[in-house]
Amino acid sequence: MKNQISRRGFMSIIPITTLGLMLSKDSIFASNSSVLRFNKPNSKFGGVQIGAITYSFRSMPHDIDQLLKFCVDSNVSAIEMMGDPAEEFAGKPKNPNPFRMPQKGTPPAPRPPMTDEMKAKIAEYAKKVAEWRSTVSMDKFKEIRKKFNEAGVSIYAFKPNALSPNNSDIEVEYALNAAKALGANSVTIELPTDAKQTQRLGDLGAKHKVYIGYHAHLQATDTLWDTALEQSPYNSMNLDCGHYIAVGGKNTKESLFALIEAKHNRITSMHIKDRTADGKQNLPWGQGNTPIKEILSLIKKNKYKFPATIELEYDVPESSDAVKEVAKCVEFAKNILV
Repeated sequence: MKNQISRRGFMSIIPITTLGLMLSKDSIFASNSSVLRFNKPNSKFGGVQIGAITYSFRSMPHDIDQLLKFCVDSNVSAIEMMGDPAEEFAGKPKNPNPFRMPQKGTPPAPRPPMTDEMKAKIAEYAKKVAEWRSTVSMDKFKEIRKKFNEAGVSIYAFKPNALSPNNSDIEVEYALNAAKALGANSVTIELPTDAKQTQRLGDLGAKHKVYIGYHAHLQATDTLWDTALEQSPYNSMNLDCGHYIAVGGKNTKESLFALIEAKHNRITSMHIKDRTADGKQNLPWGQGNTPIKEILSLIKKNKYKFPATIELEYDVPESSDAVKEVAKCVEFAKNILV
């Protein structure tokens, strides 16, 4: 029939139609970037999942859709997601006094001393957020998971500001449920100094079958996590290799390798950055003292299942941006592992 499109004709218009969809304003492929990605990102090399914590993109203000584009453009196929973009997408009350990262090249302005009025506003906002968390549906978090998975990006950890001693059990359980809705098997938090808090979090983690991954900075030692790990099988390590090396002294690359081998079954995720052993500098990968090549090779050799997470903390060059620098880190890891 004259009005029918032949099979050959139909097949011939598919590429044009597909390209039109990719270039539509709602597509993750429509961007100011000079490069269009027609394939899903893939940052798993030699069996080792290279991921990124979305804190790495803090210098580039973003919502959840822009964040997904950053992941795709930097070829990151798995992430540890910071809390704000996900919670804002789910409808969290807006912060009347948000902290904003300074623009590139601008030193941070000193914060004014806290007045009673400021403290009252912070407490009022925290109360609003707690009330929202106690009733919010998980549907928006599931929508995020679907959105990211369809683009080829999985979420293995969630880092909301909802796990401190000041947060109620209801808020902690909200965070664990949100993590599950996102597809994550762990939440991450700085390691508390109070063993009662790690016991509390470990117990709630066991209840919901979600791991609590504890992060450490320059207090890292070989035994720092022992108490938390003994308290609950759902207490785990979010080991930052860069911070560990930056401590110096007894924290050597040899002791780091021994720690990884001894605790590998309790590590749910790992952070990678290149720091100097004197703790003074974060540097582009390959320029500091963190033995990145040996760490990644160890993970590959022993077939450890935890992801190695890029945490971009060195200064981004004026001619670049965070997406480009994360992409460089992905390529650095690929060159080691492939």
